[in-house]
Amino acid sequence: MAPPADNEVVLEFRFFKVYKDSRVQLVWPECPKVPPSTDLITGVQSKDVMILTEPQVSVRIFLPKLKAPDQKFPLLHFVHGGGFVMFSPSAIPYHVLCNKVAADANVIVVSVEYGLFPTRPIPACYEDSWEALQWVASHADGSGAEPWLNNHADFGKVFLGGDSGGANISHTLAFRVGSIGLPGVKVVGMIMVHPFFGGTEDDKMWLYMCPSNSGLDDPRLNPGLEDLARLGCERVLIFVAEKDSLIAVGRNYYEKLKKSGWKGSVEIVENEDEDHCFYLLDLNSEKAVELLHKFVSFLKQD
Repeated sequence: MAPPADNEVVLEFRFFKVYKDSRVQLVWPECPKVPPSTDLITGVQSKDVMILTEPQVSVRIFLPKLKAPDQKFPLLHFVHGGGFVMFSPSAIPYHVLCNKVAADANVIVVSVEYGLFPTRPIPACYEDSWEALQWVASHADGSGAEPWLNNHADFGKVFLGGDSGGANISHTLAFRVGSIGLPGVKVVGMIMVHPFFGGTEDDKMWLYMCPSNSGLDDPRLNPGLEDLARLGCERVLIFVAEKDSLIAVGRNYYEKLKKSGWKGSVEIVENEDEDHCFYLLDLNSEKAVELLHKFVSFLKQD
């Protein structure tokens, strides 16, 4: 017997399925979340800050332990992954990751809470993340709304970073910085961990999530050489994983960036015998420690 019309699945993607009546059901369970806190071991403090109420855009800020009341730190603007449909800065793996990066690299981490599909289809994720970066930049003269950034962020050393879909979003931020600028801020580098771009079976999923897309050549899905040449940073570090279905698109981004005429330096690192975003399962595994060491070294590099 055929299922009732309302329960008939008409489309099925990696992270969700679509019913005949247009309902969307996510197929992965929600990840447990944790509140902001003070890490008693590292001294890293975290807090949540609302930037916009309509639509809701917020950030979780991680501040390293202060050795002096006026100490300044580089800043990492971090965009979490999750296929544009799941996770948040308060999800346990990302809270732990950002807390550790803040401690080990001695950087302020601003982790973005952006709109997720299906509640807010793409391009909400891109616009929210740009809104958050502009909010960060509004503190460059010391007169912003958040004291931690006014008092402790070094706006001459700002980094962009993200993993999976978040790395894709970070690319669009670097492109915007290079195209229209970010007054008062110098974006030094960008870190992309197992980045998502077009060229796999997930293309159709991204196109469905973004009703306003311009097809497979949409620059957010498949950035062209002209866009890559305009990245607004000096250095880029790309991680790819040997067993990841996205390894080819990560390598392709690397090769295209080198050919684009962009004047910066780019490095690619392969995580051997590992799958997509493996470190989220155990940050203390041998390969995760190696990845984090490289990640932190990039942030510390002068």
